[in-house]
Parts: sequence; C-alpha cells; structure tokens
Amino acid sequence: MSRIAVVPGSFDPVTLGHLDVIERAAGIFDQLHVLVVHNPDKSALLPVAQRVALIEKSIVDAGLPDNIIVTSWSVGLLVDYCTDVGASVLVKGVRSQVDVAYETPMAIVNRNLAGVETIFMLPDPAHAHVSSSLVRQVAALGGDVSPYVPKAVANFLQSPASRA
Repeated sequence: MSRIAVVPGSFDPVTLGHLDVIERAAGIFDQLHVLVVHNPDKSALLPVAQRVALIEKSIVDAGLPDNIIVTSWSVGLLVDYCTDVGASVLVKGVRSQVDVAYETPMAIVNRNLAGVETIFMLPDPAHAHVSSSLVRQVAALGGDVSPYVPKAVANFLQSPASRA
C-alpha cells in the first residue's frame, strides 16, 4: 500500500519554509502532491501556472526527491482531490498557534467528510516568521527577498517581468 499525502497551499510565492515542509514530508510519504489551490479570500500576486512552475524549479534546484508531484486544483473540495489521487493525509505547515487555530476546524471537517487526516508540521525555526504575504510586501517595496525564498523565486520577483 502506497502512502500518499497532499501539501496544499496558495504558495504565492513559495517560501523556504514551504520548501522545508515539502522536503520533510517527501521523506515520510511514498508520494507527495504539492497542490497549488486558489483561495478566494486572497488576492494573488502570481498566476497559478507561474506558482506551479516556480515550485517545480525550486524542488529541482534543491535536489529534492522525485516522489513529489506539483499540480493545481480549483474546483471542488480539497478532499475531493485527495480522494481522486488516493491520498489519505494532508500535510499543513503551521508557523504559530494562530495557524493551528485557523487550520483545526478545516482538519476536523476534512476528516469527517472523507476520512482524510491532517498532520501539522512546523517549519525550520529559521523560516517560521516568514509568510508569502510578507514576501509579497517586501518585494513590492523593492526589498531583498532572497533570504526568504528559493533562488528561482527571488530571481523572478526581482525581474522586470514580474512587475509587468
């Protein structure tokens, strides 16, 4: 029996904290789906296809294992995707008690709806203070985001094309 898990998120953009959680989860599960989801409550900086491409490039550049699949999902419930790919676990990176409080009700509903369990993973403490929204804000104001994101993301955010 294959152990399949899903790491969902907006990844707008992917950060080193995200990459840390992805790497450690890939070491636990036989197959890991990194799922870029659309959050209607958030205004996105990057289109979904760009987020997927940057995550794929960051995974390759970091030399992460080849059991990672990066894709996107925008229709239906997250547990519908899990059911479709045979995943029984969601892996959620949490930085603080605020994240845990936000994620807990969703974890309970996902378990009730489809029997999908949720595992909370803490990022490396060096990255625990970094969020995608913080990175977007720093980048928008011309700050250096390279300490917080993979090189491919920093290069993209600092390129003229990203400001077009």
